Amino acid sequence: MNFELPGDLRDMQAIIRDFMITRVEARAQEIEHTNSVPPELLREAADLGLFGLSIPEEYGGVGLGALGRCAVYEAMGQGHMGFGGVISAHASIGTSGLVKLGTDEQKARFLPRMATGECIAGFAITEPSSGSDAANIRTRAERRGDVYVLNGTKHYISNAPIAGLLTVIAITDPARGTKGMSAFLVEPQSTPGVTIGKVDEKMGQKGALSAEVIFQDAEIPAGNLLGPEHLGYREALGILTNGRVGIAARSTGAMQRLLDLSVEHARHREQFGQPIAQFQAVQFMLAEMEIAIQTSRVLWQKVAWMVDQGQDVRRMASVAKYHATEALSQVADKAVQVAGGMGYMKDSPVERYYRDQRLLRIYEGTSEIQKIIIAADLLR
Repeated sequence: MNFELPGDLRDMQAIIRDFMITRVEARAQEIEHTNSVPPELLREAADLGLFGLSIPEEYGGVGLGALGRCAVYEAMGQGHMGFGGVISAHASIGTSGLVKLGTDEQKARFLPRMATGECIAGFAITEPSSGSDAANIRTRAERRGDVYVLNGTKHYISNAPIAGLLTVIAITDPARGTKGMSAFLVEPQSTPGVTIGKVDEKMGQKGALSAEVIFQDAEIPAGNLLGPEHLGYREALGILTNGRVGIAARSTGAMQRLLDLSVEHARHREQFGQPIAQFQAVQFMLAEMEIAIQTSRVLWQKVAWMVDQGQDVRRMASVAKYHATEALSQVADKAVQVAGGMGYMKDSPVERYYRDQRLLRIYEGTSEIQKIIIAADLLR
């Protein structure tokens, strides 16, 4: 067994890590104050191929497999998490459905623009009545000739305020329950009857914008049906499953950054005439942070490898997401404790990570849902 990433992926990780720390982190306070990512940073991200991570090379993307994408996500986790959220929502769940299920015409129409960041993507499944309970979706799509007419509301949709394309899950046959849902490619900025609500005000993840998406008799061309009719829910679960591995990788990167900041602080901060790194209580916290990083890294690498091998990762993706996001929560708390009062100040990256990481235990399946999935698979 080889636990070393291939050299090309290590090189890519180093480039992205440097970009996140030297370029994105340098603008972190600006992103926090404006709740937006500077356009020039998005252009630099596009030049690095971040918008095309999962898009095949023939459409202008990088064409990485799951292991490669997650290696990049870990590197991205070492910079501003809101910025990383914009990229991952696009390159992961926003793109993977089209890559996997799209027709040649659909791919040719959208993927080249998505690879350059000209068309940013999102994934719309959550509704006011269906968060973790995705089977309770109420958005309807009624076939009328050569169009589907959509009515309903999605909310907390990542990238919605800036999205050029959304993958939308809607009911096409109410009598069939979860087997009567379909996926649609919707261009929210140019489709009459689609309205983007006000930007959500969140605790953290500034710059990673989300909002409601309201459909009122929105006519979607039948040619924008993504994959077979009535199989949208099943495919959505697959998209979310693979996306969870990426969240585990991003969480690992965030933990690494917090540990690096904590080690640097412990070496230079003096109390009682010596660096606090000399105190065993601080050493224990640093050791526990390192343990969390190493176990999370092994997990995401294994699950990403399983995805690339075509294996069923339903249970293991949940294991990886649960472990890494819960571990990140503990690491962030320890980082604040090591930093002391400095870690509680708004201009501290530790304070920002503490707020930003909390969302990762909620979106794309809460920690409680991950445990349900794990147990259900064990008992199947």
